[in-house]
Amino acid sequence: MPDLSQLRRKWSGLAKAAGALTLFALLGAILVGLGYQNAIERIKSNEREALLHQLLEIVPREQCDNNMLTDTRIIQAPDHLGSEQTTVYRARTENGPFAAIFSPVIASGYNGAIHLLVGINTNGSIAGVRVLKHRETPGLGDKIEIERDPWVLDFDGASLLKPKPDDWRVERDGGVFDQFTGATITPRAIVLAVKKALEYFQKNQERVFSVGESDDRLTEDW
Repeated sequence: MPDLSQLRRKWSGLAKAAGALTLFALLGAILVGLGYQNAIERIKSNEREALLHQLLEIVPREQCDNNMLTDTRIIQAPDHLGSEQTTVYRARTENGPFAAIFSPVIASGYNGAIHLLVGINTNGSIAGVRVLKHRETPGLGDKIEIERDPWVLDFDGASLLKPKPDDWRVERDGGVFDQFTGATITPRAIVLAVKKALEYFQKNQERVFSVGESDDRLTEDW
């Protein structure tokens, strides 16, 4: 006959060991989860800082009184802004709306989608254009990056009146915007995307700046 007291001690020891292992595993999972959450929060914070830096390149802080990161609307205008949903960041002063920055505006480049920030002043002129993401050919299409070439600055101050709508093309197509040697498709796509953003803003400016919740949806109005 087995010694029942020894069996009880043995099983008690095993149960304690199993309990300790379970506790350690649980604590480990909690620590990993907390570390992952902290990493996610840091990534989101860095992304917000990078986005704010880009927004302020288009509308400097001294030109607006509000927080553009929180004063936003969601627009559903894929035909003119290229994405099913486009966030618009609104800049205001004490005198009222100042500019709207659309992100992302999608252009179809040589190697895929080009994500843009397009800022438009309330007078219908371009406040600034920046490239957020692209896959264009290094040394050719990547001149759309302001760090590599000042080409995107050519949009500053442009509107649907200056140049005229028919001139919103690259020079090779009879327009006024420069193209890159060996990479006409890329600037052609961006010129068209910026023009379409201007057209949307011209018709929907009042709705873009209307007071409402930040997650209100504005559908394309054409």
